[in-house]
Parts: sequence; C-alpha cells; structure tokens
Amino acid sequence: MPGRPLPTIPSKDVESHNTADSCYVTRGTKIYNVTTFLEEHPGGGELILEHGGKDVTEIMGDEISHSHSDAAYEILDEHYLIGFMATEPILKTFMESDRPEEILPLPPSKDGMQELKANGNGAEVTPTSVFENTGVSSEADLSKATDTNADYKAHKFLDLGKPLLMQVWNGGFSKDFYLDQVHRPRHYPGGESAPLFGNFLEPLSKTPWWVVPMVWLPPVAYGSYLAAQGLPSTFQFVAYWLTGLAIWTLLEYGLHRGLFHVDQLVILCRSIFRIWLI
Repeated sequence: MPGRPLPTIPSKDVESHNTADSCYVTRGTKIYNVTTFLEEHPGGGELILEHGGKDVTEIMGDEISHSHSDAAYEILDEHYLIGFMATEPILKTFMESDRPEEILPLPPSKDGMQELKANGNGAEVTPTSVFENTGVSSEADLSKATDTNADYKAHKFLDLGKPLLMQVWNGGFSKDFYLDQVHRPRHYPGGESAPLFGNFLEPLSKTPWWVVPMVWLPPVAYGSYLAAQGLPSTFQFVAYWLTGLAIWTLLEYGLHRGLFHVDQLVILCRSIFRIWLI
C-alpha cells in the first residue's frame, strides 16, 4: 500500500476541470492537476487549457507541434499526478466483477488487470511508471502516513493499528501474497513503529540508539582489557581487535543484505517464524 493512496476519479469529474482555476489533464488513466503549471509552461498556459479535462497523450507525442522529452513525463508523474481516472468501460467491469476490490481503486492489482484485459478494457489502464505495482506517485509519498484502515480493507494483510505478532502468526498467508505485501511501502502514522506485542512487552521492541552503546560498551571494554593482558604487544592487540571488527561487520552486513532478503528462502510456517521480514 502506498504512503498516500491516490484517489480514483470518474471521467465526468475530470472533464469538468478545464479552467485556469482548476485544470486537469490525463494520460490514459493517470490524472494530473496542472493548474499551478499553467504560468510556467514554456508554450504558454493557453495551450494546456485547450486540452483541459482531456487526454494529452497524442498532443504531447506530436513531433510536429512539440514532442516532449522523457523528463517532461517524469515531472508529470513526480509532481502533478493526483489520481487515476475510471472510464466508463472500467466502471462497467468493476460493477460486474466478483472481486471489484482488485480493480478499484486504480491502479488495479495484477488479478484486476487480467480481468480488465479479459473484458477488453486493459488498454484503458495506464500502468504507473514511477513506483510500479505500489500505487506510490512520487518519492515524497514514501514518508507520508499510511491510512491504516484503508490499507487493511484494500489488501486484507495486516491491520497496522493492532499488534502485528499474532496477526502474522495466525495469518495463513501464502508465500507469494506475503512477499508482495512486505515489499509495499507503508509509513506508520506519526513516524513511530506499528505495535508488535500490544502488551507489557512492547517497550522491549523499541530501543533508543543510546541504549546499544550503554549496554555493550562495558562488556566490550572489559573483554578488550582481558585480551590485551594475554598478548605480548599493543600492536598485536590492535591488529586482532580491528581484524575481529572487520570480520564481524562484513558477516553481519552479509546476513542482513543477503540471507535475510532472499525471497526464495522465505518459509511461512509457525515452526520457522520470521517476524523480522516485517
């Protein structure tokens, strides 16, 4: 689920935004609010207003008038994308579907896209190009709070407002569904972490940075002192200490960067339960 789920807007509503006070344009099912861009457009705002509330795919690709660069499309996606347009064919498929939640809100899920294609409406949907399959419109959305209720209703995965441990334990998720969900960006409201235990153990899941050195520096210092007593020179002590530090750093990095993120090795069962993937 995206940091900010983008709304799905009916095509009739989009068509009504065709003035200098509120100007939308579309590319496929993507909707862009270009009102603030009218005065900045190199060709003048009048050219955009001529296509207010309409699809600009053809005119933006017209080499005779002015073919736009890839950067122009990236700017649209990153700064002006506000939602997705539900055309009449998409709405018709949505109303007739046994799983309408897979189609709307746009962009559709993989299953929803297949259903649209089966009904001859796949061409109506423009895939997102910035963050594929996440619904995130720009990098800034990654730090915007997730609507926890909407997220749970849309994906039926984890309710971020409730303790996560038992939800994962009792979830019965398939491997493919689990991996799809844990790779979707979610940002807990307030910047805090979602509750893990939901009881007296909860404080143990949140460790301030200063606790780590406070706990580990004394035993490390004492162990280093004992090691220094058993070595003939300071040089050997420093060499052993730095070598050990390098080996452990590389080992821990390798585990976190490699093993813990190898999707093929994920085993979803209670006997090998790995909550750390969340």
